[in-house]
Amino acid sequence: MADISPFRGVRYNQSLVTDLASVVCPPYDIITPAMQQALYHRSEYNFVRVEYNRGLPQDTATDNRYTRSAATLEQWLAQSILKTDDTPAIYLHDHYFTCQGKPYRRRGIIVRVRLEEWDRRVVRPHEGTMAEPRGDRLSLLWALQANTSPILAMYEDPAQSLSSLLATLERSQPIIQFSTTDGEKHEVRAIAETGTIDQICRRLKNQPIYIADGHHRYESALAYRHERSARLATVSGDEGFNFVMMTLVDFADPGLVILPPHRLVRGVSRAVLDGLLSRLQPFFEIKELSLGAAGAWERVDEFLGAETDRVRLVLFGLTGTYLFLLKLRSFTATDPMMPHFHSELYRRLDVSIVDHVILEGMLGLRYDEGEASLAYSYDRREAVSKVREEEYQLALLLGPVRAEVIQAVADAGVRMPRKSTYFYPKLPSGLILHRLG
Repeated sequence: MADISPFRGVRYNQSLVTDLASVVCPPYDIITPAMQQALYHRSEYNFVRVEYNRGLPQDTATDNRYTRSAATLEQWLAQSILKTDDTPAIYLHDHYFTCQGKPYRRRGIIVRVRLEEWDRRVVRPHEGTMAEPRGDRLSLLWALQANTSPILAMYEDPAQSLSSLLATLERSQPIIQFSTTDGEKHEVRAIAETGTIDQICRRLKNQPIYIADGHHRYESALAYRHERSARLATVSGDEGFNFVMMTLVDFADPGLVILPPHRLVRGVSRAVLDGLLSRLQPFFEIKELSLGAAGAWERVDEFLGAETDRVRLVLFGLTGTYLFLLKLRSFTATDPMMPHFHSELYRRLDVSIVDHVILEGMLGLRYDEGEASLAYSYDRREAVSKVREEEYQLALLLGPVRAEVIQAVADAGVRMPRKSTYFYPKLPSGLILHRLG
């Protein structure tokens, strides 16, 4: 099924750029204007200039942030700030980080993957996409003819045969090794031996790949392939635009941390807020928990993390001191509030209940009204703090989505609501670049 191959990565020339921590950047989708400004000042070679160049008021069709990204890339290649590896390789990436006080290592392999249409079921999505970020990444592909950041995807390794093979490569010297100021560490090793590459590709070729993070980038790559192919008289299938860069991680990897995007709400009338609890009661069993109670956050984590088929949510904002623990009574009452075209699996997801039953049905929010009334936080304490500080009116806390649920959703051909999962931490941009030309 999956066609995986090595490629000649483009990366920083460490004889000229010695501080790699100062030049890598987050992927485009979490770069705020303030962060973008800080990255520009961090280093003249920070990868944000390629990944997410600044827009200017005087931009035109021929001079804009995409053309500036392309000019920067070409300049850095000409100056040997970036260099292309001599030999095609698969890159073993060990990403060390801490989450909620616990240390992790997420192991991935950075590879070139042949693009496949969704209906072939070789590459499987689990979330929907939006037009604006798809268009942004497509414009960057046309300007650069390169993948600037890898799509994060998952694979199954039930016998741990691939995991065992990768473990034998730990003794090799990393080609990239650095730590960041926020405590993350990266080690990248190049796997160039053809026999080892063949083993890796064989062990992955007969199974599907599941996109974790990067749905917009994948759909943009598909569109780019269609548009490039349409301009050619013949297409062999081996052109660079038929492939995309991915970091593949085992479903069972202990470092595969998935955080729930908690919902933050504002712009709701006082009358609607005052009536919310009475509207929730027919649907949910409700218990109050004082924020000041001993072990309150441990009880929240235990409540949200319970493995059960009953939807569990936590609501804060109706009073200044109490959390409300919500446990769905049954799906019978909520089903009529769901869009009729969605599957039963979709209608039973925690995030679907929050978005359609509470946010849309009870609070009257609409996603096409933009982000002014709705925001997301990946830290439950931060979400509650934003409500206590009156930046938002309500926080709806969700439990983490398990990897097996994501796999089941993707296998069923279902798309979860947007902002259903957050794979933490994001893969950095600037470690390895994949040129398509």
